Formats: sequence, C-alpha cells, structure tokens
Amino acid sequence: MAANFSPRLAHMGIACIDIDTMIDFYTSVFNLVLTDKGPGNTFPYMLAFLSANPSQHHQLAMAQSRPAGTPSTVMQLSFKVDTLDDLREARRRALDKGATKMRGLNHGNAISIYFMDPEDNTVEVYLDTPWYVAQPHGDPLDLDHADADIWRETEAIVRADPTFKPVDQWSREVFG
Repeated sequence: MAANFSPRLAHMGIACIDIDTMIDFYTSVFNLVLTDKGPGNTFPYMLAFLSANPSQHHQLAMAQSRPAGTPSTVMQLSFKVDTLDDLREARRRALDKGATKMRGLNHGNAISIYFMDPEDNTVEVYLDTPWYVAQPHGDPLDLDHADADIWRETEAIVRADPTFKPVDQWSREVFG
C-alpha cells in the first residue's frame, strides 16, 4: 500500500427532476457558476456542472435523471461559510429561492442551518467553531440572536459536554 495515498473528495453529483430549476437555485443561493451544460454521450441525460472555484471545473454535477415523484436519495449537500453573517445570508437567499423546512442547529463543533432545496434534497450551510464535542450533537440555534450571544452560548454548551476539547487537540489525536 502506498504510504502517501490520500484521495481528496473533489465533487459530488445529484440526480435532478428539473435541472434548470436546480441550476437557478444553486447559482443564486451559493454563487456557483454554470461551467458546462449539455446532453451526456455515455450517460444519456442532460448534465450540468457548477463550481465556485476557478481552478475546479465542477464541484457539483447534476443529471436530469430522477423521475418526477421519486424521493431524494441525497443525505445532504454541505456548504461551508466563514461567518455568522454569511450563514444568515445563505438563509436569506435560500428562503428567497423557495427553500423549505429551514432550521438551525448548533453542533458544538459547527454552527449550521439545514433546509430543503426545490427538489427536497437536504442542504446544510455551516461554519466551524474552534471546539470539538462528540457527534452527533445538536442544540437549537437562533440566528436572530447577536453574534456574541451565539458564540457565548456555543462555548457554554461545548464546555459542559464531557467530550469537549479544543479542535486542534482533537485533530492531533485523530490524525496524528
């Protein structure tokens, strides 16, 4: 076995019912850019490729291959942001584009919102905290509170958990 073998997850694909609706949602909410769209040659569906990274052709691939009326099989698509204001902006944009079932969760190691996209795929938008607590962990989150209050409450929650440690310590213990 190669000692330095370390594949990196680069993109994901989802099956869509209405690819144009999904392109509109993800480009509007997350500023993804449509990099290519067309019928597949060996995969006989309309395909679309979206990215927010100029050096990566696609981070999200979509295939219009999901029959209408079938449930989503996507556990979740997750997008990372840097600030609570970014999280609030994602919430605003998603709701403006018709997202449903919006909810906030404080995982201790991350502060997240979850919602359903136009085809009932679960989407998470989150930011990391400097702390670790064992997962799964989820406390209610109200993004309408002030930043200082959210951070103060998060720190109190994680410090009360017996698995609490700084994320740097957790990373050293898990990854060496």
